[in-house]
Amino acid sequence: MRFWAGIAVALVAIFAVTGCNDYGNTFQANTGAFLQFVSPADASAGSPALTITLTGIGFVAQTYVTWNQNKITTTVTTDPNTGAVTLLQATIPAADLAKPGTYFIQTVNPHSGAGYNGLSNPISFVVNPPPNPVPTITSIAPNTAAAGAATLTLTITGTNFIQGSNAQSSSQVNWNTTSQTALAIANMSSTQIQATVPSTLLATAGSATVTVYNPPASNSCSPGLPCGGNGGGGTSPCPVPSVCTFTITDPANGNAAANAAVEEETPAVSSDGRYVAYAASQSGHSQIFARDTCQGADSSCQPRTVLISAALDGSAGSDDSHAPSMSSDGRYVAFSSASANLAAEAATLNGRQVYLRDTCFGVSASCAPSTQLISTDPNGTLVGTEAILPSVSASGRYVAFLAVTPSNAKSAAAASTSKASAGTSNSGLRQVFVRDTCLGAKNCTPGTTRISLQPGDTSGTSKPAGPAISGGADHVALASGNTATLFTRSLAVDDSVFLALTKTQQ
Repeated sequence: MRFWAGIAVALVAIFAVTGCNDYGNTFQANTGAFLQFVSPADASAGSPALTITLTGIGFVAQTYVTWNQNKITTTVTTDPNTGAVTLLQATIPAADLAKPGTYFIQTVNPHSGAGYNGLSNPISFVVNPPPNPVPTITSIAPNTAAAGAATLTLTITGTNFIQGSNAQSSSQVNWNTTSQTALAIANMSSTQIQATVPSTLLATAGSATVTVYNPPASNSCSPGLPCGGNGGGGTSPCPVPSVCTFTITDPANGNAAANAAVEEETPAVSSDGRYVAYAASQSGHSQIFARDTCQGADSSCQPRTVLISAALDGSAGSDDSHAPSMSSDGRYVAFSSASANLAAEAATLNGRQVYLRDTCFGVSASCAPSTQLISTDPNGTLVGTEAILPSVSASGRYVAFLAVTPSNAKSAAAASTSKASAGTSNSGLRQVFVRDTCLGAKNCTPGTTRISLQPGDTSGTSKPAGPAISGGADHVALASGNTATLFTRSLAVDDSVFLALTKTQQ
């Protein structure tokens, strides 16, 4: 019996020595400070370095803080009289806050030999997924249809759209009337969604509000590790009703109004047929759109429609736009518009002007769509005129257009408020200009050249004809008015059509 009792005492001694390592806690409980709570106790993934304050009992001047058992920068404030710790803070590096999850914070006091490991109890710290943003809508196209129309594809343009791993974590398009219906989504990017509006929602006249909803970020950091915090997300606001309202017209009277609002005009197409620019009604005005059909592209291409007559903030133009002309590769689209919000200079101009939009189609490098004013010159020649019917060269560098000066029959004030389309009669003097934008050129200064030597006078009943520029921009064709317009080095094609050689190409 004494033998076995001796063996038992020896084993207890061995385990005691083994368990009394300085910081190991395999065989003993934590014997350091008692950690009550940490403030703050969570953060969003991707946050910058964060300072936390720890509250507890038993901190000493040499106490330091660990993050998942790794020491982090610690600041200890003590009372100068008593030496007692009054404040314990630590900094969590940004790298440790990069990934969502649940982590553990502990304090370590200096050990004092066997039986004391200096570790506090652990407290969890949650790194939440970053909150989802609130989406915005800048335009929907189309924004009208006749009652009884067939199923159509709706293109919503905006920002902060989310493509998640499944439908529950992705942006949702809602069709709101007396009730809310979620539309099926065909394609999505961060700035554009194509959704399907079934014919059942277009059966009767009325209107619907289109919104985009982003769900909050997932509240599960990883399996078995719950995360709280603000998941963000929300429903897109509607800045003005015209941006997010879809109108279903009554076939008995709605079609007539729609047909009167926009005259039919010729679309423009790229040389390979992939890109098409056209005019369509949106937000109560004629707008210019461009469609990437993906014709001839690889399978990764997704067809999409973009707004060409876009304001500086991405919204639709404030007035009518007409007469698109496209470069051969589809990247540049010239058009005429009475909108006052397409470029910074537009607010000071009167009436319609010509603009060139860089769509960034076909550009693999970083490119932001932009619009520049074409109907301008430093000499003030174009002041007081309206510019219409542009024609762009194959490269997009040169744009020919018609400038019309209001005659006595139509005052400048009246012309500036006109919302007539490009084909509407406009009595006045007309001249032909070519703008060199210097796109793709080096050591080049943009300039506007008048190629007509004297203005032609159109009658009050005629419709002005626009110029047509050749692909290389070395020739411009134009039909004359009642009084022949003289051109630099011109060649008569027939009694009313001239072929002019542009001055910049001589």
